[in-house]
Amino acid sequence: MQTTEASFAETLSEAAADAERMLDACLPKPQGAPGEAELIEAMRYAVMGGGKRLRAFLAMETARLFDAPPARGARVGAAMECLHAYSLVHDDMPCMDDDDLRRGKPTVHKAWNEATAVLAGDALQTVAFEILADPATHPDGDVRARLCLRLAQASGHAGMVGGQAIDLAAESAAEPMAPETVRKLQQMKTGALIEVSAEAGAIVGGASHDEIGRIRAYARALGEAFQIADDLLDVTGTVEEVGKAVGKDAGAGKATFVDILGIDGARARADELVSTAAAELSPFGARAGMLIAAARFVVDRRS
Repeated sequence: MQTTEASFAETLSEAAADAERMLDACLPKPQGAPGEAELIEAMRYAVMGGGKRLRAFLAMETARLFDAPPARGARVGAAMECLHAYSLVHDDMPCMDDDDLRRGKPTVHKAWNEATAVLAGDALQTVAFEILADPATHPDGDVRARLCLRLAQASGHAGMVGGQAIDLAAESAAEPMAPETVRKLQQMKTGALIEVSAEAGAIVGGASHDEIGRIRAYARALGEAFQIADDLLDVTGTVEEVGKAVGKDAGAGKATFVDILGIDGARARADELVSTAAAELSPFGARAGMLIAAARFVVDRRS
């Protein structure tokens, strides 16, 4: 069956609903002492009921590509969404990017307070690894260990956290970042988690070394295209479309792909990356249609 824009939108919506149900099942329910209940409420607020669930979709769709049971893909997707939500909670805080709005609603530190936001982010990070380490995700302990290792590598000092550190340092730097540094920053801060989401789905599906290499290359191209689209939205989007403040990168003096390439050049580069992503998946044929459509989606989105 040919993949159309409508069929992709339906598949993405179904994946988001599946991820939401799995998150609800994996997250604790508010209970216990007042502080404990408040923490759990903040955790659920941060991760439930919002977002495109792109990372969960990538995990579930690559797991499906390699015939993994749907529940395993959904658990991996839920873990990626918990890790992603933790990063957003912390990034939004005054000591980081200082944002008041996320997904069209107040950020966690605004809805509660800074201490609760720190703890909610910490707890969501640990839940991500708890999900991956649970035998319900995969009966093979070696597979579970690989999943945890790859998520740790993608989210720590050599990945997402390291990228955020470079980003913060750039705000007070005397000189603009060189293009290669901007690319490294974005690959670490944004691309690494997108890349590992797709790779984790392939791992849980028992993909071969070569197949995982293709999935990783596809997701790396998609991750860069995603960040270019984010940079374009920061310049051309509205608060209503994006669900958060826009124009902040320029105000903070941050270098982006738009600064380096210009608006037209950034769009052209994003299109090139979509083609690269699609080419990496060509050996999988029509079965990879939804993953290819995802690459186009991240470029064309308005939020």
